[in-house]
Amino acid sequence: MIAAERLSRKNSAISLHEDAVDNIATHITPVSALAVGFGQSLALFAGISRFGITISAGLLRKMHHSVSAEFAFLLALPVIAGASLLKLPELFTPELRHLAGPVIAGSIVSFAATYFSISFLVKWFKTKTLYPFAIYCLIVGLISILRFA
Repeated sequence: MIAAERLSRKNSAISLHEDAVDNIATHITPVSALAVGFGQSLALFAGISRFGITISAGLLRKMHHSVSAEFAFLLALPVIAGASLLKLPELFTPELRHLAGPVIAGSIVSFAATYFSISFLVKWFKTKTLYPFAIYCLIVGLISILRFA
């Protein structure tokens, strides 16, 4: 992520502080969409942040930070919806029926937290960089290695 941030700074003619995102579709080319999608597939490997790798791929394709962030979140929607649809029938089995209430409550809280997180991060990336998230990932990764290795 740090490398993508540095390379995007070096190669990009787009100002970080520009008022960019009115319509995300006007800022993403098909080649950029494929590159970001390929980046997302790298998150299948353990320890790779899906959000971090998709934003990094967007930055390397000279997308604005906020456009990359918004697109990264949009790319997650089909995966989350598909996984939810696959697991939803399990809630209606007799042995798991008692979990329906907690799962619905958890889903509502999760939706609200996700909505506010996405709103915050898209606003953040309109004026800020990926460095704090990259440092956070490094620290948590190192702690995880030390703790679980």
